[in-house]
Amino acid sequence: MYNSRLHPKVDEFLTKEKKWKAEFEKLREIALDSELTEEFKWMHPCYTLNGKNVVLIHGFKEYCALLFHKGALLKDDHNILIQQTENVQSARQIRFTNVQEINEMESILKTYIQNAIEVEKAGLEVKLKKDTDYTIPEELQTKFEELPALKTAFEELTPGRQRAYILHFSQPKQSKTRESRIIKSIERILIGKGLKDCICGLSKRMPNCDGSHKNIQ
Repeated sequence: MYNSRLHPKVDEFLTKEKKWKAEFEKLREIALDSELTEEFKWMHPCYTLNGKNVVLIHGFKEYCALLFHKGALLKDDHNILIQQTENVQSARQIRFTNVQEINEMESILKTYIQNAIEVEKAGLEVKLKKDTDYTIPEELQTKFEELPALKTAFEELTPGRQRAYILHFSQPKQSKTRESRIIKSIERILIGKGLKDCICGLSKRMPNCDGSHKNIQ
């Protein structure tokens, strides 16, 4: 008899999976040994509580992972939660390279999942950084003074696009490199485009275009 808790699209996803099939199946088994509901979102198995995303299973070239949408709020007694990039504020991953690692950590993973469920039931939310919390680099401020139109255009961008630019400009340690990044982005900002928005007119985001974005550094 078919298990009604198994989402058919997840079944299909696992049938097609090659690299991480065994790992995904084990992670699915662990996730379903809870009160979470299996769904299929962003082309991956996702486990929810009352419609709220709690855990996602996904894979990459070097590892597969169990991603906790509010991982920043979880107790990490085993120091295994990973922030995927410095820009990710809420989600955290637990990474694996083989099914044996998952089997050995099964009880720990179930504890983390239960913790995530309790966080969701409590209605807790990650306090995200506001865009005003990001310091505008001195080099960008200088360009704003030189080109008032640039400042106006920048302020008209969505908060997410502003944040992406600020982080991109702030990363280099050398002022010369920061200034170079800003100069390369001036035209893009003036026409209201985000850092990764397509400017060739063939698509909305890279890399599905003619390669106009390859020069972004």
